[in-house]
Amino acid sequence: MTTATAVLREMRWWDIEPVLELEHELFPDDAWSAGMFWSELAHARGPRATHRYVVAEDPADGRVVGYAGLASAGDLADVQTIAVSRDHWGGGLGSELLTDLLRYATAFECGAVLLEVRVDNTRAQKLYERFGFEPIGFRRGYYQPGNIDALVMRLTVQGTETD
Repeated sequence: MTTATAVLREMRWWDIEPVLELEHELFPDDAWSAGMFWSELAHARGPRATHRYVVAEDPADGRVVGYAGLASAGDLADVQTIAVSRDHWGGGLGSELLTDLLRYATAFECGAVLLEVRVDNTRAQKLYERFGFEPIGFRRGYYQPGNIDALVMRLTVQGTETD
């Protein structure tokens, strides 16, 4: 998939290092470790894959400028992570990444998608609201070490039913 500013493709192990650089730039206090990404990617390939991880590359220089991940279990999916480099904010890349994840939630036959977002990240919250996610609760002190609360949001996937 191509956007005006990036090309989306499946994340592979060799993307972990550039993804970590972006992760530490955007989330310095609660960045994921290499081991966390390795663990997620272990479930993202093959006939029993339950995860989808994607990177966005700048076509001009091949630099990773965004990434996103989704995990599914049964009929429920969870957006694990989504990030866009600051120099690509406002260009629709976050929407492209989220669209890709939601397409896979449907392919995984999930009836709902959950996510957690920092309560102080209104930019991301607005993106999720545009896609139809609704707040359903909070997780107190979820983001450590800053002890920042998470807003939990849910989207019911069209064409499926959950109880």
